[in-house]
Amino acid sequence: MTPDTTGGEITIASNDDVVRVRQLVRTAAAAAGLSLVDQTKIVTAASELARNTLIHGGGGSARVESAARAGRRPGVRITFTDDGPGIPDVDQALTEGWTSGGGLGLGLPGARRLVDEFELRTEPGAGTTVTVTKWPR
Repeated sequence: MTPDTTGGEITIASNDDVVRVRQLVRTAAAAAGLSLVDQTKIVTAASELARNTLIHGGGGSARVESAARAGRRPGVRITFTDDGPGIPDVDQALTEGWTSGGGLGLGLPGARRLVDEFELRTEPGAGTTVTVTKWPR
C-alpha cells in the first residue's frame, strides 16, 4: 500500500523499513499538528517498536493513521503487528532496564513512557500487537 501524507501501512522486513516507519510517523505527526517535542516522542516510540517488530517478531507491519476523539484535534495512532513468538512474560518485558538481548532495555517501557496511550496484546506462539497513540496538546 502506498501511504498518503497522513497515514498508511508499511511492511517491516528490514532496517530500511524501520527508517520508512519513522519518516511516515513524522509526516503524520506534523500533519496532525503535534508540537516538535511530541513529534520527536512519537517518532522515537515508533522507531523502538518497529525495531522490536523486526528483531523480536521476525518482521511484521506498522499501520499509521489519524486518531479521533470527540471535540478534539486528531492525533496519531500506530499499530505494530507481528506473527512472531509472542512475549512470554509481559510484566518483565515492560520493566525498565530489562532486556531480552544485548540492548539497553528501553524498547517497550521507553515507548510506553513517550506516548499518551499504549496497548499491548500478545500470546506466546501467536505474535504481538502494540498500539500507541499521541494526542496534540
